[in-house]
Amino acid sequence: MNACVFYRLEKFDDTYIDSINTLLSQLSSSAIRMTEERLKEIVESDSSELYLMKHDEEVIGMFTLGMYVSPTGRKCWLEDVVIDSRFRGKSLGKSLMIKVFGLLEKKGNVTLMLTSKPARLAANKLYQSSGLKKKETNVYIKSFD
Repeated sequence: MNACVFYRLEKFDDTYIDSINTLLSQLSSSAIRMTEERLKEIVESDSSELYLMKHDEEVIGMFTLGMYVSPTGRKCWLEDVVIDSRFRGKSLGKSLMIKVFGLLEKKGNVTLMLTSKPARLAANKLYQSSGLKKKETNVYIKSFD
């Protein structure tokens, strides 16, 4: 397989909405569909960076970096990590993690955090083999619609 390229979506481009929705449907059955408004909000945000993984101009993966500063330091959440099911098992997840680490090394002085369901065996194995340490904590969630 030829090398993949990563592309940060820095300005609104609706041609990616269908590809993003395809990936989101593979990530979660309850994922909220990407809309023009939501994509505009993401690319215009100072705290979010959406990256698309492309192979031969086809979007085959994505991830989001969400960054903020708190009293305990600069933090970055890795979110919505997904590789198209047709391209899994080709070490693309490792390439994705190398890209993430490179981006954060350039930013410097930041702590990377992410969550992953225990049932996502391949993803959890990837994160552990990439040097991330499992943190014993509880994650709580409440939505405000």
